[in-house]
Amino acid sequence: METLIMLALMLAMAKLLGWVFEKIGQPVVLGQILGGLIIGVFAESNETIREFSNLGVLLLLFLAGIESDLQEFRRVGRPSILVAGIGVLFSFILGFLVAYPFVEFHEALLYGAIMTPTSVSITVRVLMELRRLRTREGTTILAAAVVDDVLGILVLTVIISLLREGSIDYRTIVEILVEVSGFLAIFLYLGPVFAEKAFKRISHIDLPESTTAFAIVFLILFAYMAEHLNLASILGAYMVGLTIGQTSYKKQVEDHVSILGYSLFIPIFFVEVGMRIELSYIRYASLFAVLYTIMAVVSKIAGCGLGAYLAGFDFKASLRIGIGMIPRLGVELAMLTIALSSGIIGSEALTIAIFMVFVTTILTPPLLKWAYKR
Repeated sequence: METLIMLALMLAMAKLLGWVFEKIGQPVVLGQILGGLIIGVFAESNETIREFSNLGVLLLLFLAGIESDLQEFRRVGRPSILVAGIGVLFSFILGFLVAYPFVEFHEALLYGAIMTPTSVSITVRVLMELRRLRTREGTTILAAAVVDDVLGILVLTVIISLLREGSIDYRTIVEILVEVSGFLAIFLYLGPVFAEKAFKRISHIDLPESTTAFAIVFLILFAYMAEHLNLASILGAYMVGLTIGQTSYKKQVEDHVSILGYSLFIPIFFVEVGMRIELSYIRYASLFAVLYTIMAVVSKIAGCGLGAYLAGFDFKASLRIGIGMIPRLGVELAMLTIALSSGIIGSEALTIAIFMVFVTTILTPPLLKWAYKR
């Protein structure tokens, strides 16, 4: 019963503070994390709550996959690949370099990986306000975000797999890359055909929400399979979502899983993230957190901006694209949670990552508006 009361408290706090943050023009997620920080002062998580949180992570990545617009990506493929690819490279290298003086080598690799993805929900909101979302710059940012998430998840998967093996050598790297490539090939080329046929049969089961239920079954099975192959479970969750997103059942599954995810499991995940923050670590982490956050901003402006410039954009447009790729949010925290669950990074990393998430999220709107006024 105590666990149920705690879940109810966490859910209420998530919705109330999420609403407050939305009213002041900030992402709901930041309010949910703050709610968890408040609860964490007088209460601790337990195994049941962590399992709810883990399912929230998988649902978050599943929905990120299903919402990824591959058609949009194909339409502006080359620029988005350059923007995302160089941005991910810069982010990983700068994230590693700034972390290495403060933590051990393997943790520095993870800090580099955690810095790579982009969350453009804030950027989209600003571009819509400026009526620039459907411009070439806006479309490139949206498509690059898809590539960015895929590359970020792949980078983290490879790093986690390497560290689980306990050694980093040529043979191990090749084996992991082959596994990841096989996983991608199956899901991107064979997955949509099998998913379409499977859901067509499942839709004949005359029971409420059969399609939604089996979507979650596939999500859990393939997340488990990814873990069994010594890859990150988020890779399986994301690829299942990406696969279903290419079928005619995309909207039905997305709508129904979103209700389940955002009404319960995903808010619990973000609150639980807040509960894990070590308040005693904040003072120690101050210099590291500031430097890490500065590199998070610089890496996207420089890396994504350079990618845009090489793709044919002028300097101003490249700067706008680089700024638009700065925010970090849900995927990064999901990646960090998987790394924590793997036991290869400490909980103090949450303090650093969440500081970076807060600053990059709040900083982007004024920077983007300034860039468009130039």
